[in-house]
Amino acid sequence: MTATRRAALALPALALATPAWAQSWPERPVRITVGFPAGSTPDIAARAMAVHLESVLGQPMVVDNRPGAGGSIAVDAMLRANDGHTLAVTIGGPGSTARLVNPQLPYDPPVDLAPISLLARLPFVLAVTPSLPVRSVRELIEYARANPGRLNFGSIGVGTLGHLVMAEFNARHSLDMTHVTYRSVPQSVTEIVAGRLEVMAATAGAVLGQLSAGEARALAVTGEARMTQLPDVPTLLELGEPGIPVYGWIGLFGPRGMPAERIARLASEATRAMAAPETNRALTTAGFEPLGTTPDALAALVRTEVNHWGEVIRRLDIRPES
Repeated sequence: MTATRRAALALPALALATPAWAQSWPERPVRITVGFPAGSTPDIAARAMAVHLESVLGQPMVVDNRPGAGGSIAVDAMLRANDGHTLAVTIGGPGSTARLVNPQLPYDPPVDLAPISLLARLPFVLAVTPSLPVRSVRELIEYARANPGRLNFGSIGVGTLGHLVMAEFNARHSLDMTHVTYRSVPQSVTEIVAGRLEVMAATAGAVLGQLSAGEARALAVTGEARMTQLPDVPTLLELGEPGIPVYGWIGLFGPRGMPAERIARLASEATRAMAAPETNRALTTAGFEPLGTTPDALAALVRTEVNHWGEVIRRLDIRPES
């Protein structure tokens, strides 16, 4: 797709007027759009940050839950507002790679979003149903090769990180596993527990309870290091699997053109918010690693994901209907 075509598709999400970034900010309440329901982990992070920002910026922070389309609806709502007083909390996918699979997405994350802070992250777990007679990644590969077409791997949609991790793994080892999509992560985890789904790459927080209860089995994690909660489970990197560390993550973004000094201030305050004891405890309980980073760190993460998964999507010809 040409740069001209990408720009044309992004236009519906962006008003043509210059954003109203006033010298004294914020001048009125600030809206934070969140692409997931109240009570979800992105919502927890957004509300904790909103409470902190209210105390230091002196204006109400209104969390606006806009679930749907994997989080993209909330990001698009922030861009369409274009009022200088709307931010977005979203996850990897709508914040980085979603446009790679769906060229009709009305915005391009690396172009249209201003990264502010990476709020939290957690790795994925390569998990299998306990009835599957494998206890290591090597055994999974050998079993899948011996039983072509017999195993299914699940995700919540084409182009999601759970799908891309497994699609890359499948292709790398020339395995014949079938992709099955589900409406939600809990639904796919239920299928793993019931034995109706054999394999999946799920965010760690979604399966820790089932792993502890013996209702699912972890073969590897996708982060840079082993998880404190799963000290005996190796990383894919340890096992010699090429690629990048893969995390589910929550990030704070503004629209393109947001003043650098405002981005820096918000990043600094977001870091303080994530370090607050109650926020730290809530995110850790959900399996996340609370962070709060510089804008450059989040921008680097977006670039890395777009470059890596863009190559995978092109090589494997992954499309919305795949």
